[in-house]
Amino acid sequence: MSLCMGCMQEIGDNKICPACGFDNTEKQQAPFLPYGAVLANRYIVGAGIDTNGESTRYLGFDRQTGDVVIVCEFLPIGLFSRGEGETAVRVNYENRLVFNKLKDDFIAYYKILSELRELSALMNVHNILEQNNTVYVIEENEDLIPFTEYVERSNGSLEWDIARPLFMPVISALEALHKRGVGHYAVSPKNMYITSSGKIKITGFATENERKRGTSLKSQLFSGAAAPEQYEDNFPLDDITDIYGFCATLFYALTGHLPKSAPERLKDSRLLMSTTTVRKLPPHVVSALANGLQVERENRITDFDELRSQLSVAHTAKAIQDEISRTASMNISNGGDSRKSKNGMSHASIIIISAAVTVLVLGVIGVFWLMQNPLSGMFGSETQATQPATQSTEWTGPTVPNFLGMTYDDAVKAAEADSTVTILKNYTDEFSDEYKEGTIMQQNPPAGSKITAEDTSAGILVSLTVSKGSKNRELPDLEGMTLDQASDEIAKLGLLGTAEFQYNDKYADGRVIGYKDKSVGETVEYGTNITIVVSKGQEPTETNSR
Repeated sequence: MSLCMGCMQEIGDNKICPACGFDNTEKQQAPFLPYGAVLANRYIVGAGIDTNGESTRYLGFDRQTGDVVIVCEFLPIGLFSRGEGETAVRVNYENRLVFNKLKDDFIAYYKILSELRELSALMNVHNILEQNNTVYVIEENEDLIPFTEYVERSNGSLEWDIARPLFMPVISALEALHKRGVGHYAVSPKNMYITSSGKIKITGFATENERKRGTSLKSQLFSGAAAPEQYEDNFPLDDITDIYGFCATLFYALTGHLPKSAPERLKDSRLLMSTTTVRKLPPHVVSALANGLQVERENRITDFDELRSQLSVAHTAKAIQDEISRTASMNISNGGDSRKSKNGMSHASIIIISAAVTVLVLGVIGVFWLMQNPLSGMFGSETQATQPATQSTEWTGPTVPNFLGMTYDDAVKAAEADSTVTILKNYTDEFSDEYKEGTIMQQNPPAGSKITAEDTSAGILVSLTVSKGSKNRELPDLEGMTLDQASDEIAKLGLLGTAEFQYNDKYADGRVIGYKDKSVGETVEYGTNITIVVSKGQEPTETNSR
């Protein structure tokens, strides 16, 4: 069975996958596992998906079950070496103690995750195995929609009634992790996905070593969602840290943008939320967001029960009102009894008036809250909510280099000259009409982003996305080429080639006559199967055959 390393579907003798367009003639760059590496005589490793300072995730195939899986390899940047085509990790003598300690933490972390598979918001861990002097975690692979795409499809933000059932299971998942002594510490829109059944799945798991500054690993923090304490060297992380990330992600879902980065909010803690958004959200939700996003830890929501309670308070009030109304209805309908109290009013009247007073009091509290709440003075106009705040002084310190338009090899050379920056290739390449194939089309953080003193000491990870070129390809002139030459030209464009042979008086045997049903210069989509007509030479005649 021949598998495509880009999607794990059978491709037979094809080199370019007809399903996903992946070029299976390429090699996976070191230090990542080579395509087709086999783990435990069971799991086939394919293309890399993403990487951070602690681990790398690959697409994989389980030969025992026939399922496509995710293979997560412990791969701490800077503490090992591995050449192209090799599978074993080599650890320098001076790094062995640190490497082994981090590896033990990694194993312990994923063992806890594997025991929490009943929680719908967590990815299921199927297996943990040691091989090649490192550790591998086998996770389930689902059809998922990136959460950011889901929000964009929903007109840029979610209504609270939509967001609430999505996010409540996330609270339960984070709570379960912390009860076992670990956390996520990277809850952000980029680490959230939506399943086909409409539920949230959290990804981006890593040990605490990867989610704070001052450890042996190159930390990966998500700007806008990482809590202030994660930018401090070796600050202990806890449930209060994950509450910040959760509230930042919920803030994004409801407003369409993340809060400013924690270092910026330490100078100006305001949260940009438009008055339109504030008006359409229940006051208790805005209050919960403000309390969960306090930059000072002592002012932040301290546990998940309290977070859940603050996000659900309106439902409790409504339940009380519903019960009052139900009781009033029962009293009125029981035999038409119109007994009065000592002051001359019926019990039903008292209940109805009580309900009205309750609603009135809640309304007054809501108005008072809008005047006194923690977000008072933080609401701007729609323009303020969607545009970054104007800086009073221009940043004159170091910034993230611009890798856009470079080839990946050129970017590697450029980054080698800057000890602050470590670049990582995002293996999910994308089409682009603006950037030619093989050049960098996206980078995160963007070029020009500030590099603070904390960043300089810890190092910056820059993720790069390489362009696959335009999705539409122009058919080249293949006339007169050999079949091998024509196949190479077609493959370079990401197209599939099928040969059809026929006799021809003009071209010698094995030479290309042209296209079948296509013409030179015609535009076709990447991955299209093109039929090339190849000459069999002159058709034999009776005279020739004697």
